[in-house]
Amino acid sequence: MAVVAATDQAVSDAAKHLRAGRLVAFPTETVYGLGADATNGAAVAAIFAAKGRPRFNPLIAHVADVAAVERHAVMDAMAHRLAAAFWPGPLTLVLRRSASSAISDLVTAGLDTVAMRVPSHAVARELLRRAGVPVAAPSANRSGHVSPTLAAHVAADLGADVAMILDGGATQVGLESTVAAVEQDRVTLLRPGAITAEQIDAVIGQRTARAFEGGAQPLSPGQLERHYAPRARLRLDASSAEPGEGLLAFGPVPHATSGPVLNLSARGDLIEAAANLFAHLRALDATGLARIAVMPIPAHGLGCAINDRLGRAAKGR
Repeated sequence: MAVVAATDQAVSDAAKHLRAGRLVAFPTETVYGLGADATNGAAVAAIFAAKGRPRFNPLIAHVADVAAVERHAVMDAMAHRLAAAFWPGPLTLVLRRSASSAISDLVTAGLDTVAMRVPSHAVARELLRRAGVPVAAPSANRSGHVSPTLAAHVAADLGADVAMILDGGATQVGLESTVAAVEQDRVTLLRPGAITAEQIDAVIGQRTARAFEGGAQPLSPGQLERHYAPRARLRLDASSAEPGEGLLAFGPVPHATSGPVLNLSARGDLIEAAANLFAHLRALDATGLARIAVMPIPAHGLGCAINDRLGRAAKGR
């Protein structure tokens, strides 16, 4: 495994690795992705093996543009409206899979739909263009663990399982993409993310349905009940840290706090908080503390996505 700066030559080398069936980690505007040629079943299987990911959990296929999406999925008028508003960007659309699509059934978990995204990160877009294939790319971390926002996070989790890690610095958004299923004139939000429900509602002129829980057969990534989790236990909606706890703060920090503290945003900015969430969770987890207290996050806008990730990270602990 090599961590290399995302130079022009490195991106070309990474594209060759993908075409040869090897795994490549690369930056997107959301988090780092663990990429494989989505049309190569053996390469996709290597993603599941490296992550320890359940094979019933579908993957997102990343492509360079809408034309590439249309080679693998059926885009109706509603899908085109959302694509025009949010692509390239942190929105994934779950669409009816085209009969002619060469995307592996492992990517779709055997469903008749496929999750597609056109990322906006310059490195990701150039890699996709040069690879010339749809790239299946879940977050580049062990399944269920905190998502990676730095190349170093990928190296720590996946080690020698990856042919190359393209280092594009810290990701900008810091949360995985919003996932929405589109069927005729109906849009259902499957996973909250950087594109808020309110933004989608404004584009489509109606309120989206919400379906954040995936049940036994998830319809999209990010619907497993327990996900995004550090080793430490999380205590949510905490006003302060108890003895032996670290504190994941938001806004002003309580004066009595004595343990390690990392603030998602001292000024209470939800965009800043989202960008810092996974890196701060990893850093507090690295202290070896058994518990992390998490201060309340406002439940509006991007706060809905942050709370979704925190709730799944705290489940079952």
